[in-house]
Formats: sequence, structure tokens, C-alpha cells
Amino acid sequence: MNQNNRVPMTDTQTKPRALKLIWPLLLLIVILATVAGGAALHLNQFYRSPQGDPNLTMIYTVNRGQSFNTTASQLMQAGLCSSETKLRFMATIYGLDKKIKAGEYLLSGTMTPEAILSIITKGKAYLHKLTIPEGYTIKQIAVVVEDSGLGKAERFNTLAFSKAFLKKMDLPEGAPSLEGYLFPETYHFEKSVTEEEILTAMVRRFKTVFTKAIVEDGKALGLTPNEVVTLASIIEKETGAAFERPMISSVFHNRLKKRMRLETDPTVIYGMKDYNGNITRKDLRQKTPYNTYVIKGLPPGPIASPGLAALTAAVRPESTSYLYFVSKKDGTHHFSRTLKEHSKAVRTYQLRR
Repeated sequence: MNQNNRVPMTDTQTKPRALKLIWPLLLLIVILATVAGGAALHLNQFYRSPQGDPNLTMIYTVNRGQSFNTTASQLMQAGLCSSETKLRFMATIYGLDKKIKAGEYLLSGTMTPEAILSIITKGKAYLHKLTIPEGYTIKQIAVVVEDSGLGKAERFNTLAFSKAFLKKMDLPEGAPSLEGYLFPETYHFEKSVTEEEILTAMVRRFKTVFTKAIVEDGKALGLTPNEVVTLASIIEKETGAAFERPMISSVFHNRLKKRMRLETDPTVIYGMKDYNGNITRKDLRQKTPYNTYVIKGLPPGPIASPGLAALTAAVRPESTSYLYFVSKKDGTHHFSRTLKEHSKAVRTYQLRR
């Protein structure tokens, strides 16, 4: 047949043919969109729904340099998510797979994968509680730090008495160490904290509590900032009864004014190398920089960490004429104005005569 004699196709003839090609394509697009939508819905439900046992709580550790693949695998094995693959996919989609931070994290089965990823990528690390009681010495605080697993006692002690580290802390002039300047309260630290950081946090807290008003009140009484902290530490060690602190303070202030030795046992104990729980007459006569039975005035520095109440009492003593006090063996003391009264109180409360 001669090609020149072909009848060209009309528009009405090409349209049905085009439609035959378009409909399968449209159907395919609909199917793909439905599948994609379903998958997206499924992944979204996975991402925003808790995956673990509601009763499960654990401390999960992300190590330095740890890959997200390892993290996803461990989270699934720990029972915190149901699919390692889905978790990896969602983390990649949101750009979180490269943002995880090393640290310890408190996670639970009630958390969604979204919440878990938020915690470990924002570095919301689990904080360990460290409680320092009032009246603790550096050595006692060092033991608490080591027992908590946040540092080594030896390193802590070395830094606290280091002249170089002391200089960095910018303490009041005359402070021989960090003794007395580690404020006693409850702190929260990450597991990766260093001894330097713990000491710095405690000194920083002390500085916020040791206000200008306390310094000025001490100055009015003729005390330097270091002497205020030193006196406060002795008051702290002498009584655990808060209401007595201003009274104890008045005794020491009265004795200082009369140039009497303070004669307080806690200073003797602090100056002893090996305290076994008893103080002998020999100990009372032993000359150390801290033995206030031997030296006049205050020792060269604090003997423990005073709390705010003791710091306040040191510069705001009760107005009394007391010069002596003796333990009543019930946590409180009997106060006396004269040695004769004091001797009688000793017989009554200590010797039970």
C-alpha cells in the first residue's frame, strides 16, 4: 500500500488511546500515594507512641563516639523501642542520627521514641544527687564524693588544699585552703563531672550565700571575711541546735573581747592527725595552729563547712554576758557567766554529781 494514501488519525481517535495510557499511571500514583500515606501514618504512630513496658525505668549510657546504629540497637534490646530499623529511619529523616550526645540518661518505657531521641540529642543527662551536710570537713566531703561515684577522694583532697587551685577560686584573703568554703547543701551533677568542677560549684554556691551584708556585719565586729567563716565553722561544730547558734556565738565574741582563749574542742580535733574519738589532757596541751586551748584568738582558717545559719550567727551574736557553755548531752548546752557557775554545770551535766 502506498504510504501516501494513509488516512491520518483524528483527535477523537488519539484521545481514547491517551486515556488508556493515563489511567494506569494515575492508578499507580494513587496506589503509591496510599502506600506512602499508610507507611507515613504507621511510622508516625511508631514515633509518637510508647514502645516499652510502662514499669521499665533505666539509666542508659551513650559513650563518646558511639554510633547511632549502636544506639538504636541497644534501645531496642533494652525494650525501649520495637524496631531498630524504624528508629534509625525516623532519626535520619529528622536529622537526629548525627546529634546524639555522650552521657547518662534516665529513660522509661512510658517514653515515645520521639521523646527518647529528644533527650539523648539535647544532652538532658541524668543528674546524680550529692548531699553535703553542714559541718563536714573537706576530708569528709571527699569521702561522700567518692561514695557517690562522682570522683576520687584523694584527688578531691589534693585540689582542695592546693595553693594553685586555691588561687583560681578567688577566696577571701588569708584562707589557707578550701576548708569552710565548700557550701553544704544538695547538688546535682552529671556522671562525667570532674573533681575540679565539683569544688568550683561548691565554692560558687558559697559566694552566693556569703553576702555583702554578712561581710559588712563581720567588719563592724572587727572580723575579716576569713575570720567570719572560721568563727562560723566553730559555731557549726559546737551545736546542731539552730536556736543556740547566736548564743554560742555570743560566748566566743565575749571571750575574744576579753582576750580569753576560746578553748573549744572541735578546733583541737581538727588539728590532730589521728583522732580516735577521745581528747586527752595531752591533746589539749599539744601546740597546733588550731588548738584554741593553746593559741589566742581564732585559728588560721575554718575547721569545717558552715551553713547559712552559722554564718549569720557569727556576725549577729545574741547580746549576752556568757563566757562558758557545757553540753547537757541532749543536743543543747547550759550557759554560764562565771567559772564558778560553769564548774557547777560541768558537775551537773557531765559528771552527774
